[in-house]
Amino acid sequence: MSGRDRVRARQPYGSPLSRCGATPICRAAAGSPGRIPAGRPPISLASQGAPPVVKSPPTRTPPLKRFSSEARTLQWIDRRVGVPVCLLLTCFRRIGGLFGGRREGGPVSSILFLKLAEQGSTVLAHEAIRRAVERVGRENVHFLVFEENRFIIDVTGLIPPGNVHEVRTRSPWAMAASAIRALLAIRRRRFDACIDMEFFARFSAAIAYLTGARNRVGFHAYFGEGPYRGDLMTHRVLYNPHLHASRTFTSLVLALDADPGRFPTFDVVPPESPALPVFRPEPGEKAEVERMLAGLGVPASGRLVILNANASDLLPLRKWDPGNYGLLAGRLIGAFPDVWVGFTGSPAEAPPIAEIARAVGSPRSVCLAGRTTLRQLLVVFGLAEVLVTNDSGPAHFAALTGIDVVALFGPETPLLFSAPGPRSHSLWAGIACSPCINAFNNRQTSCTDNVCMQRITLDQVFEAVSRILASRLSSRA
Repeated sequence: MSGRDRVRARQPYGSPLSRCGATPICRAAAGSPGRIPAGRPPISLASQGAPPVVKSPPTRTPPLKRFSSEARTLQWIDRRVGVPVCLLLTCFRRIGGLFGGRREGGPVSSILFLKLAEQGSTVLAHEAIRRAVERVGRENVHFLVFEENRFIIDVTGLIPPGNVHEVRTRSPWAMAASAIRALLAIRRRRFDACIDMEFFARFSAAIAYLTGARNRVGFHAYFGEGPYRGDLMTHRVLYNPHLHASRTFTSLVLALDADPGRFPTFDVVPPESPALPVFRPEPGEKAEVERMLAGLGVPASGRLVILNANASDLLPLRKWDPGNYGLLAGRLIGAFPDVWVGFTGSPAEAPPIAEIARAVGSPRSVCLAGRTTLRQLLVVFGLAEVLVTNDSGPAHFAALTGIDVVALFGPETPLLFSAPGPRSHSLWAGIACSPCINAFNNRQTSCTDNVCMQRITLDQVFEAVSRILASRLSSRA
């Protein structure tokens, strides 16, 4: 890893995060959650009724307010500006076709992935990226991404750091200017294929077309089943809302081998994604994190449970009541004498998270919010036993470590977006109106009362964590 990449990886934890998939799934019923065996569809609840001690957190630069975190503004721009842009480019493409414009199709020896936002989704795309690397070689696979979201790409190591193209997001002007610079640099490389992994974003479709790639793969709304994004792809894939996101992303790579003229027919069964690679800390990283935990009083022999209260989530409907996390910490500390609870969060979340940790009233409740970089957070996950979090980025990149993850789902479904791996455990109430956020509605909803999250009780989460702690202890015996 270069010095520049090492600095980037040490940015404070707290970039805009998202979600992402696998089994088993626990459905949050009125009683204790039940485990659903792998491969079996979940049953709806409705149908069931000596180093130096660190005494204070390291000094961090205050977190920047990024334009990429303005979700509603970006959605408005994508709708009001993106639609006419896609329409204009579609007309240009068709007129060009009438007069023998640029040639489309042909063999593929270089691939550009386009996935600007959501670290969690990038975790789910691991198998898709791996297959692209297997097809054209690691040096011929590139990635276009928002600067704060390249962390996961660097951690997996699938793509050379120099092949990651960043879009700066500190302001609208920085975003626009850097996007243009990145696009010009990409056009000079003359990629054979561009794979747009955004579901129905208009601007990503426009960018895919403007890259100049002769093969462009992305989702297409054939009959109005998704937001209009023009007709800019050569391989127009029909979005399947019943397919897990990891398999969906893999299908986009497989689409390069299909006849563009036959879509939406796509006679391929996307394979299940294999296990993710395990994150390996660099020399000294583990010792550094262990010193930080020791400075907070966490003994090396203590069993660590991580709670990600996610106090400033970009999608508030996905929040579980932050107070519940404090109550859960109290119950776990009372029930397990060797358990310590660490609360994580971004620097911006540190004050409310610290208050939750203090309210537990135990020296075994500590605040880690704002104290770690993203890489250090992964090291923490590797040292801990269980992570409890809502459907967000940590739920997904924690899958790169050996921690068990209890993810709480509400407005979105774990059937499509749960984190991969056998240590992923999802709680979901499965009420009639859930999920209400999906690719077709551009992840927007009129709901203002997240009953789907409120239905997940403290008892259910406590029982799920207790069961995991007992299982991990017995496996060591």
